[in-house]
Amino acid sequence: MERKVLITDCADAQGLIAKITGVCFKHQLNIVKNSEFVDNAQGRFFMRTELEGVFDDSLILSDLNQVLPHSSHVKLVSLGKKRIVIMVTKEAHCLGDILMKAYYGGLDVEIAGIIGNYETLKPLADKFNIPFHFIPHQDITRLDHEAIINDLIEKYAPDYVVLAKFMRILTPEFVERYPNRIINIHHSFLPAFIGASPYRQAWERGVKIIGATAHFVNNCLDEGPIIKQDVIPVDHSFSAEDLAKNGRDVEKSVLSKALQLVLHEEVIVYGNKTVVF
Repeated sequence: MERKVLITDCADAQGLIAKITGVCFKHQLNIVKNSEFVDNAQGRFFMRTELEGVFDDSLILSDLNQVLPHSSHVKLVSLGKKRIVIMVTKEAHCLGDILMKAYYGGLDVEIAGIIGNYETLKPLADKFNIPFHFIPHQDITRLDHEAIINDLIEKYAPDYVVLAKFMRILTPEFVERYPNRIINIHHSFLPAFIGASPYRQAWERGVKIIGATAHFVNNCLDEGPIIKQDVIPVDHSFSAEDLAKNGRDVEKSVLSKALQLVLHEEVIVYGNKTVVF
């Protein structure tokens, strides 16, 4: 018995759940779990259905397209282990958390390789026997630097690219190669404090909470569809350095939780928003 997830995104209409589950019954698929959401403002219906059985993907999808509204988006995705490539700069906390959780089974993921624009984190990658590729960005154009990175990523053929504190802005050309497949962790509770030095910005504003945001990367800086967020309380006694130190725990937690959601096919992107089941 194989297990897959059926993702449905279509215009809202009466009887959609019955139509979808009817097709599942026709193909003798067992529904393990089902969740749905209607965005009334957009008139949009979303459903995530975990299924067990014997799958003829093309026939199932064909039957679904016949009963669903025109221009519906449906896909069947395996719940097997996904492959990722991680991109880093110098900070170890997010990378270390993902490596530990992957090693001990907390994340059902295969880390194919790690790419860094500094060598700082190579010893950490070596401890887990993960290939580390040092691609310096100095004395090279941004486009040429990204071309080398992209060649590596394509060789690994990952499902997702994870920016675990990769502190460089990616060009539109690079981002377009991986639509809704690049996951970034930003060290603030977006949309507050976009861009560089968010903890310094937060300290200057005297905030009483700090947070982190994991999001898909698009061509607008730190404005891609949000996957996961969290916050912790702070007070007037915290320096900007204290905020950054405490924020690191939130960052690594939010990134790994977001990655878990994405790997388990619990996130649907529409427009610049997400539905997270």
